[in-house]
Amino acid sequence: MKIAIVGYGEMFQSLVLGVLKSEHELSAVFRHDMVMFNSVERFIFDMLKPSDDYNFIRTHNLYEIKANSVNSKQFINEIRKLDVDVILVGSWNEKFKIDTIQAPKIACINVHPSLLPRYRGPNPYLQVILNNEEETGMTFHLMDEKYDTGAILHQIKVPVLPKDTGKILKTRCCDTAQNEVAALLDNLSEKLENRIFQNEKKAIYKHHISLSETILDFTNETSLEIDRRIRALTPWVDCHICHKNDFFTFKTYKISEKSSALPATIVDKTENSISIVCKDGVTIKFCALSIKRPFSKFYTRFYLKNFLKINEKAE
Repeated sequence: MKIAIVGYGEMFQSLVLGVLKSEHELSAVFRHDMVMFNSVERFIFDMLKPSDDYNFIRTHNLYEIKANSVNSKQFINEIRKLDVDVILVGSWNEKFKIDTIQAPKIACINVHPSLLPRYRGPNPYLQVILNNEEETGMTFHLMDEKYDTGAILHQIKVPVLPKDTGKILKTRCCDTAQNEVAALLDNLSEKLENRIFQNEKKAIYKHHISLSETILDFTNETSLEIDRRIRALTPWVDCHICHKNDFFTFKTYKISEKSSALPATIVDKTENSISIVCKDGVTIKFCALSIKRPFSKFYTRFYLKNFLKINEKAE
């Protein structure tokens, strides 16, 4: 079969590698840079600061579709001209219209990193860790004009391990997609015949994380819950520690000993770290702190020395 792959980042590259290892033909790719920038901007970026996807495409000598949207006439005409059987989609933020979905001869298939219908929406890696799930998965499903709602063709479970960050889990899911894409394509006729329609009663949709969810709540969250929040948001969003009207970020942290102090109490500090008690009485030490202000490094040390006091509350 002739395959076209649409996407960006790690999932896009994993699907490409999976198809290249298969017995199917990779006819074309379409990267997100085409949508993000106009032709002049894209040329400049490709020459002076090429993206990882651009370098990946050049390394593997892949044919690129030139268009400004998956829903453009240029893209649809190219898919038809190349006689593409299947479009695979790995990470994308445009909603596919019906003309695009119907452009390939057989199917347009999205690759979503969760066990649909659970955790529809953006960044399920983050959400499954945040919600303390023990497993997630990869779902290959037919595309329709909504997000993540099409019939399921192929699904495989992926474990969520206790020390996973969002980044680590994403890599495990992408590796799984790379290993599974050939099995999907090899048995596509059977998969289409036995497709499973999603149960809307079991659907969970999660939106992008809000700013308030990046602020650590030592009064109401245990050390394990705070650890899970930090791991879930890594590497996409910095977590914040609130002190009066300022917000600290940090590079590392360590769950430490029990304390008799009340939750949210600052029990220790150095020139670049603070230790705070959580709801369960366990202390977490946060290191390499930073306040986002001019001369951040100097100001952070000045603030810790002069404005932040031991036995104060971090809130």
